[in-house]
Amino acid sequence: MRNFTGLLVNEWLKLSKKRSFFVAYAILAVVFGILAYAFYELSPDGLNSTVDFATGTIMLQAAGQLVPVLAVLAAAGSVTQEHRYGTIKFLLIRAQSRNKILASKYIISVVYTLTLVLTAAVLAVVAGYIVYGGGAGESTWSDFLTNIASLAVYSIVFVTMTFMIGILTKSNGASIGVGIFSMMVGSLLVMLLSRYTITKYLLFSNTDLSVYNGEGPPIEGMTMAFSIVILLVYMALFLSVSFAVFKKRDIA
Repeated sequence: MRNFTGLLVNEWLKLSKKRSFFVAYAILAVVFGILAYAFYELSPDGLNSTVDFATGTIMLQAAGQLVPVLAVLAAAGSVTQEHRYGTIKFLLIRAQSRNKILASKYIISVVYTLTLVLTAAVLAVVAGYIVYGGGAGESTWSDFLTNIASLAVYSIVFVTMTFMIGILTKSNGASIGVGIFSMMVGSLLVMLLSRYTITKYLLFSNTDLSVYNGEGPPIEGMTMAFSIVILLVYMALFLSVSFAVFKKRDIA
C-alpha cells in the first residue's frame, strides 16, 4: 500500500510540474470573472441571487463545459507523453506491476478532474456572491449540488474514455481529438437517433445526468438509475481495455 501511495504522489508531482497544470485553474477564474462582470452589467432576467448564478453557470450547457475539456486535455497526456519522451521505460523497470502504475495514473487523472470541478463550483459561488450578495432565487442549493455531481460524472466518464484512447493510440493528439469531438457531437448524435430504442444504450445518451433534474431524459423510459448502470458498464469496459492493452504491450 505504501508503494502505491508513493506512485500516486509521484504522478501528482509530475502533473503539477507541468506548465499547463495551473493554466486550467487560471482559465476557470478568468471565465467566471468575465461572467460575473457581464451579469453585473447586463442584469439578465431570471437570475436574482448567488445560488441562481452558481447553479446556472456551473451547468454543462454553460461555463461548466470548460471543466471536462480541461480535464480531457490533462488526461490525454498522462500516458502518451510517457511514450513520447521515452520515460515509460523507466517506470516499467521499477519493482511495481504495470497495473499499479496505470492505476496510479488513472486515479490522479480523476483526482485532478475533481479539483477542477470543485474549483469551478467555488468560483461560481464567489462570483455569484460578488454580483448578487446572496438573496433568494428560483434555484436551490440542492439544484446547485446536483449540477456539480452531474458535471463530475460527465467529466470523469470522458476522462476515462480519453485515458483509454491514449493507451490504444499512444498519441496525445488523437486522444484529445477523440475526447473533445465526442463531447461536441454526442448530444447531436443522440438527437438524430432518438427514435431508435437502442439509442438509450449509447454512452452519449447517458452522460448528462442533470437532465433528470429538469427537462427529462433524452429518450422515453430512461431513468437516472438506468443511466448510472450504463455509465458504469462503459467505464468498466474502457478501463478493462486500457489495463489489458497496457499490460501486454511491448515497450520498445
